[in-house]
Amino acid sequence: MHSNHLTRHAQQVLTVTQGKAHLQGPGSDPSIARSWLRCLEDYHLDPALSMAPTVLEHGRLLESRERLQQVLQIAGSEMTSLHQQLSGAGHAVLLTDARGVILNCVTAPTERKIFERAGLWLGADWSEACEGTNGIGTCLVERQSLTIHQDEHFRGRHTGLTCSASPVFDPHGELLAVLDVSSARPDVSRQSQFHTMALVNLSAKMIESCYFLRYFDNQWLLRFHLQAESVGLFSEGLLAFDGEGRISAVNQSALNLLGHIRGGLLGKPVEAFFDCSLDELLGRASINASASWPLRTRDGRHLFAVLRGQPRSVPKPAQPSALVLERPRLPGICLGDAALQNDFRKSLRVFERDVPLLINGETGSGKEAFAKAVHHASQRAEKAFVALNCAAIPESLIESELFGYRGGTFTGARKEGMRGKLQQADGGTLFLDEIGDMPLALQTRLLRVLEDRMVVPIGGEPQAVNVRIISATHRDLLERVRDGSFREDLYYRLNGLEIALPALRERSDKSQLLDFLLAEEAGDQHVVLDGPARQALLDFHWPGNVRQLRNVLRTLAALCDDGRIGLEDIPAMIRQGRPAPVPAPVEEAGGYPLDDAERLALLNALEQQRWHMTHTAEQLGVSRNTLYRKLRKHGIAR
Repeated sequence: MHSNHLTRHAQQVLTVTQGKAHLQGPGSDPSIARSWLRCLEDYHLDPALSMAPTVLEHGRLLESRERLQQVLQIAGSEMTSLHQQLSGAGHAVLLTDARGVILNCVTAPTERKIFERAGLWLGADWSEACEGTNGIGTCLVERQSLTIHQDEHFRGRHTGLTCSASPVFDPHGELLAVLDVSSARPDVSRQSQFHTMALVNLSAKMIESCYFLRYFDNQWLLRFHLQAESVGLFSEGLLAFDGEGRISAVNQSALNLLGHIRGGLLGKPVEAFFDCSLDELLGRASINASASWPLRTRDGRHLFAVLRGQPRSVPKPAQPSALVLERPRLPGICLGDAALQNDFRKSLRVFERDVPLLINGETGSGKEAFAKAVHHASQRAEKAFVALNCAAIPESLIESELFGYRGGTFTGARKEGMRGKLQQADGGTLFLDEIGDMPLALQTRLLRVLEDRMVVPIGGEPQAVNVRIISATHRDLLERVRDGSFREDLYYRLNGLEIALPALRERSDKSQLLDFLLAEEAGDQHVVLDGPARQALLDFHWPGNVRQLRNVLRTLAALCDDGRIGLEDIPAMIRQGRPAPVPAPVEEAGGYPLDDAERLALLNALEQQRWHMTHTAEQLGVSRNTLYRKLRKHGIAR
């Protein structure tokens, strides 16, 4: 059977490379066809030949790693983070040198053997000349990001792999490394790789930028962008120059922003490109630059910049430019739970780089509060935060709420029209709560807005919008994708980073959160919880999560006359520790052996993981939402 597959794949390769019509299948992509032709004519490879990969000897591998030691240090944490963002299971994150030799691999320990059987060893040479068309090798040749999906590989033995790779360039524009995510799962669709490819690109750019900053640690470094809030993000321009003001290196973003080629900048004085003297420029330098200032190019482009370096004392210009956009402080949110705090840091990091956030969690767990905190801690804090609950608005109205309409478009419309939520959030953040309940027709329109960054009001003309999206749901969106009620391409477009908010009963900072919420609800009133009352509140199951706790505390604060809340003031249901009733299963116990076995497996896993929901879900290989759904199904509560 395996031999037949290799033969069929080899025949497909030969058909394409002989120039015969091939309108469908992997050979329909010109870049794949070009690579296949290289493999046959330049490297003389046989697509049907199944052979072990070429692997560097241990000593040579260590030498290769030594040469890229700085890159490996920078890339290490980024690769781990990328693996976590991809939910880990079924993925290997790889870093190679400029020859295609694998120098580092991050994968789940239980899956390492799977990827080694596929040839993804440390020290393995995955250049095109050795392994034919593949993500790493073809990325090295094409010098651009690409995905090689299953049958698009040249060698038949690699057709079980899907690889998304992105090049990493050094400050001089030379290829430094390749970052790759490979999956050996047979059910990986090409559509899902849009999401993976976006994350790989982002991580590669971050590695590039960090390497640039470290490489020129002892030189003046100018960081700039068209938008003040984008200075410091991976899309910023980086320009290094020496003590005499001569340009040493630039990244690709700097070339794009300045409209020059690399050769036209290197070695030239920095004053030749910016409308200020070298002394004025150096006078703005700072060791830890945090605020950007306006900077104009000689050809009239308006930028915002910071300059890293030791400041020089120079006379201030006659009309000093005002500093802009100091980073705002962290907003008032309780983040005593270590895991939640880590999720917040990750969320803020990717949000600043225009990666969409998808927040998952039970109803009332604080999804909107989390989203608002990310917005207020970001560089968009001064702009609007606009929320839309997709489940709370009738389907007939949600389109006009989201996109707005032109005056007189339909009966009952305002004469002046209405700006939709997308326009109201222009320059800021749009929070789409319960995104899983958005009608299919609107999902299509929203996807178009996210791709084109243009919104078309009902009856109006297209208008550009600059908006970042945070969406939230308590549903399992992948299940809705499978049942056809949610678009797969929109799911991957919204799911740049998925955060699973813990239920209140899981949080390790319940006591701190209790004090935080009570202080908010009491306002200027001084209210104290006595010991038994506090313990009753902490011990309760809180099926309605933070929202339910806040409502209870609001009522207690309102009814408190003497500044003290005792156990007798706590609602009876909470004092008695009764959680919300769980519907009993229709069938009698023991009537369905499979259900009994599933219930037992859940209880065993929970006990092994000490009721830590995230670890239990990982052990069972399911999402936290699926785990919670199964717990409710079986009436399991701690």
